[in-house]
Amino acid sequence: MTLVCIQALQDNYIWSISNNDGQCLIVDPSDAGPVLMWLRKNNFRLEAILLTHHHQDHVAGVPMLLNMYPDLIVFGPLETKNYGSNVLVQNGDTINILDLNFIIFSTPGHTLGHVSYFCHPYLFCGDTLFSAGCGRIFEGTAQQMFISLRTLNNLPGDTLICSAHEYTLLNLVFALHIYPQDTEIVKYYHIVKALRAKKQATLPIELQYERKINIFLKTKDIGLQRALNASNANLTELQIFSILREKKDHF
Repeated sequence: MTLVCIQALQDNYIWSISNNDGQCLIVDPSDAGPVLMWLRKNNFRLEAILLTHHHQDHVAGVPMLLNMYPDLIVFGPLETKNYGSNVLVQNGDTINILDLNFIIFSTPGHTLGHVSYFCHPYLFCGDTLFSAGCGRIFEGTAQQMFISLRTLNNLPGDTLICSAHEYTLLNLVFALHIYPQDTEIVKYYHIVKALRAKKQATLPIELQYERKINIFLKTKDIGLQRALNASNANLTELQIFSILREKKDHF
């Protein structure tokens, strides 16, 4: 199996997995154009689409792809039913595509029905978990997003995080603003800055390293708690997360 990210729009990644038989699946097609070009260039047959949530920058390419491939299977949560999904999925479901077994996790917060797809080592997490950050909370609550991140953080350390956007550098700038004394974050900031200067992707990234540089996964970190909590009150991890998310929203 080969993992590829197809760049689209300003900063979207449309992920694809392909096999040696020329079959492939894609995740969150924000734009059909780059997908069709990639399929023709590589002579691939598109077998299925995985949708994580209903936002246009994740589903806008579905109608054209369905028009080109009428038998295409489009998996997605209930909130994507009116955006092209013809097979609905929910938490705990398993689906098989290209002989790969995906487990569906409910990961609300960004949207209420957001789901993530996991087939070791691949995690397609849409707008829930970004490298060095997490998604904005539009429809859900901070508690929902916190629980969703904890769910994903419980996956094996060698899990490859395949987020839907290239936000890593901006997320690290915020992380350094909050926690400038963290040496791992400082080190990774310089690595990512160099990658982005060459227009290279920062994804996928292994979860075990993400745990070191993502402040939204470091709510137990005493140094981070002290950096955020000038009053020295006994804050819960959820409260720490909520403070971080609010600060990021206004950064």
